[in-house]
Amino acid sequence: MQTSYNGIPVPSTGASIAWANGVFTVPDDPIIPYIEGDGTGRDIWKASQRVFDAAVEKAYGGKRRVHWYEVLAGEKAYRATQNWLPDDTVRATVDFRVSIKGPLTTPVGGGIRSLNVALRQLMDLYQCVRPVKYYAGVPSPVKHPEKLDIVIFRENTEDIYAGIEFREGTPEAARFISFVNDEMLRGTRKKIRLDSGVGVKPISITGSKRLVRAALAFALKHGRKTVTLVHKGNIQKFTEGAFREWGYQVATEEFRADTITERESWILGNLEQNPALSAEENAALIEPGIEFAAPEFGASIVAEVNHVIASIGATHGNGQWKQKILVNDRIADSIFQQIIIRPSDYSVLATTNLNGDYISDAAAAQVGGLGIAPGANIGDGYAVFEATHGTAPKYADLDVINPGSVILSGVMLFDFLGWNEAARLIESSMEKTIQQKFVTYDFERQMQGATKAKTSEFATRLIENM
Repeated sequence: MQTSYNGIPVPSTGASIAWANGVFTVPDDPIIPYIEGDGTGRDIWKASQRVFDAAVEKAYGGKRRVHWYEVLAGEKAYRATQNWLPDDTVRATVDFRVSIKGPLTTPVGGGIRSLNVALRQLMDLYQCVRPVKYYAGVPSPVKHPEKLDIVIFRENTEDIYAGIEFREGTPEAARFISFVNDEMLRGTRKKIRLDSGVGVKPISITGSKRLVRAALAFALKHGRKTVTLVHKGNIQKFTEGAFREWGYQVATEEFRADTITERESWILGNLEQNPALSAEENAALIEPGIEFAAPEFGASIVAEVNHVIASIGATHGNGQWKQKILVNDRIADSIFQQIIIRPSDYSVLATTNLNGDYISDAAAAQVGGLGIAPGANIGDGYAVFEATHGTAPKYADLDVINPGSVILSGVMLFDFLGWNEAARLIESSMEKTIQQKFVTYDFERQMQGATKAKTSEFATRLIENM
């Protein structure tokens, strides 16, 4: 452990969070690094820290305290060190294990592609966790936003975010295209056009299974009743489709006592409705039109029915499966309409990286937008909580921006630490403040009779409402 990082001394009081054997040990006075953020991040962090400190003081009466420690990234780091993401910043987030950050600028033209992606990959923060739920009073474009209450687990280290791509016209692109066309696609009618830019989309067993494992563990711990594997496996069969298959393997092999797949629920449900049902009749119910399929296909479905009944009939049959976590899957484009027209059917979504990026923002739009959408990046022994929106530089230092995303990311942080009382204080005070229609400009313009508050004023009202 260093005594300073980027020339900034570590707080002389406080202790670091420890991690051993898969468990965090949190002192009553943890040192938690923070990255202020670029643009509006400055206003947001000042307001958020006041709210965090007030909640901890209110909840624990001085028995607990966070020692916030600034580390540098983004524009502030570049001005001080000529480096967008200094090594010392990464060391500090590793050494202290749990940190929080505001929005960061993505440098344009070379260097690090994205500071957010860099932090995730350097620390192997493979879970991007995005809870999306409605707070009463928040303006929404849908009729019943309160029906949406999901937690998205987005794989965070691979897919196209691995950053393996080659610009059109470069020798590297030409060599890659030649290899694929002349070796891998030889003898087929498939070809990559020679004037293409190309990228690689890696989806691994390791990355997929550990992400789904985390989603299932979360659902089990928090009493969530469904886990949905979101994928585009109908088109990308060996990447997205493999993610789906590996996800089901985790559910049925590692969480067998606590899960039921959708197809298994059909088979057991059919049998409960008609105990005299034969395996062939059951197969015809779960695969309509099976009589027109090849005999081999029909035989495989009958075998599936027999296997399900033999393997879990005793433990999951006779309605017992209804108390288990339902694991199903949905095509990525379908889930966009599903969370609008059937939001209450979904609880936890486990998804590949790019799909998770899209769906988390789309879901947030139903419950107030990215201005109050929190997020966390979690790995084995490390966690970085973060704002999910951009830096909005034209509003920088104007004290007008909604600080809700960082504040609710702080709620996630406190829940992660086990400081649930502080977390609930912040959530309840935010909801009360919004219901009082004392809100920043992004909500005020959508709410009749609302008072437009500055960032700092919104934070002050939250503290008063605790």
